Amino acid sequence: MLARVDDAAHDNTLRIGQAAVLLGVSVDTIRRWEEAGAIEVLRSSGGQRLVTLREVRRLLAERPRTQRRVSASSARNQFDALVTNVVRGTAAASIEMQAGPYRLVALTTAESVDDLDLAPGRPVVASVKATNVVIGLPED
Repeated sequence: MLARVDDAAHDNTLRIGQAAVLLGVSVDTIRRWEEAGAIEVLRSSGGQRLVTLREVRRLLAERPRTQRRVSASSARNQFDALVTNVVRGTAAASIEMQAGPYRLVALTTAESVDDLDLAPGRPVVASVKATNVVIGLPED
């Protein structure tokens, strides 16, 4: 029997389609992993299959890294990511990516979107080089 999750716990879960995109596999693969006991799948009160963020992180950490890195760059912080959304304007564009459990947003030119053929589902390497790092204190 699958465990049920209440609506309040949905913030820490993804639908299996979302989990599949982040893991780079099909929804059918998630279902096969569920049957084999390789992934814990919960059910919402409405019966939807849900995967916890903890499970997605675990599976991402266990998978071998096969994506190529940028061959040369002065940016030392490089993350394998998956494009999740592209908002393209006339001159500029916003690219949303998922790098493991982290959501990244890059602002770039519309021309770069075309040159790199950026679209949701495209694997990319996000290189981060910051001239400023801002540090905040958590609330007590």
